[in-house]
Amino acid sequence: MSETSGLFLGALFAFLAMPAVVAFLVPWLILSGGAHFDIRALPVVIVGLVLLLWCVRDFYVAGRGTLAPWAPPKHLVTVGLYQISRNPMYLAVLTIITGWAIGFRSPAIAVYAGFMAIAFYVRVRFFEEEWLANTFGSEWTAYRARVSRWLGRRS
Repeated sequence: MSETSGLFLGALFAFLAMPAVVAFLVPWLILSGGAHFDIRALPVVIVGLVLLLWCVRDFYVAGRGTLAPWAPPKHLVTVGLYQISRNPMYLAVLTIITGWAIGFRSPAIAVYAGFMAIAFYVRVRFFEEEWLANTFGSEWTAYRARVSRWLGRRS
């Protein structure tokens, strides 16, 4: 197996093992049987999914890695959505979960979305940013100075 195909399979597995579980499987498990989805919330889910896939692609193409801890990007990803948020993948997952909460009118999924927002913040703030600083040094420092943790470019 070539390095490129191995990287692609790793990226696919990481996508299925991580965001797909958090954004799709867990909300489905939270629902009690017979829940009806209001189709008007579908655009929220679709927007979140498109954003998520864009981020996964940028990790693979620009970063030459995956979102998995065992195969992280070799290069700091600063293209695409990463120009306006240092963590657009987390925002995309939260968008998907929020779409499910709205569509199923589910307070339990809304609480889950809130819990995941807190979990993402803790992970980013206390683990990922330290790893990025240690791995990418001054490149990370410059990027952090110009792009907000969640949304917006800094002047």
